[in-house]
Amino acid sequence: MIVTIAARELKALFLSPMAWAILAVVQAIVAYFFLIYLDYFVSLQPQLAILPNAPGITTIVVTPLYATVAIVLLLVVPLLTMRVISEERRNRTLTLLMSAPVSVSEIVLGKFAGVVSFLLVMLLLLSLMPLSLMASGSLDMGLMLSGIVGTLLVICSFAAAGLYISALTSQPTVAAVGTFGLLLLLWIVDIAGDAGNERNVLSYLSMLNHNQALLRGIFSTADVIYYLLFITVFLVLSIRRLDAERLRH
Repeated sequence: MIVTIAARELKALFLSPMAWAILAVVQAIVAYFFLIYLDYFVSLQPQLAILPNAPGITTIVVTPLYATVAIVLLLVVPLLTMRVISEERRNRTLTLLMSAPVSVSEIVLGKFAGVVSFLLVMLLLLSLMPLSLMASGSLDMGLMLSGIVGTLLVICSFAAAGLYISALTSQPTVAAVGTFGLLLLLWIVDIAGDAGNERNVLSYLSMLNHNQALLRGIFSTADVIYYLLFITVFLVLSIRRLDAERLRH
């Protein structure tokens, strides 16, 4: 049943003009930054040629590109998740869905899988840009793979948080603004911390810190566990929210 709901959600996204517009705009923005980073790498060639252990094209172009992708998707994912549950509630189809012989967990996981599938397609299309560099040089595939995994964990976290906020309201616009505010706060939360334990806690909560480590090729289980816990927490919150709504009806 999860697969059926996910396929329905994915189909709804691909039939939405807004989703196609988002896909096109994201591709254009990332392509623009890709050309900027590539031009910067070309301009550095004389200096890199005299360095014994000069950074390669993966470090100078690909890593910053995936960092840019994460920031762009922080702005975009709220627009994709805002309608997932809130619009169904506004159109009164959520009650029909929850009255069907399907569990709330399957509904949430199915909708989450549908959104993530769309984002995965977007990430694969974006990854064609750095992969095109293999035609004229070699890439550090380990570093690039770490960047892809880090970006995938980030967008899954964005989707889980957006799904929960969408479950709280019947207004898609409110869901989009709320999701963006929450994600932005969690992205830069460590800026507010001072030295000491408070700083350490806020640094751990910051999504940016964990993403930067993966982008540098530092594949730490602590960073992966952070994102998996983040996703799990927001999915569980979404399930509990809809389960409470089902009991009221």
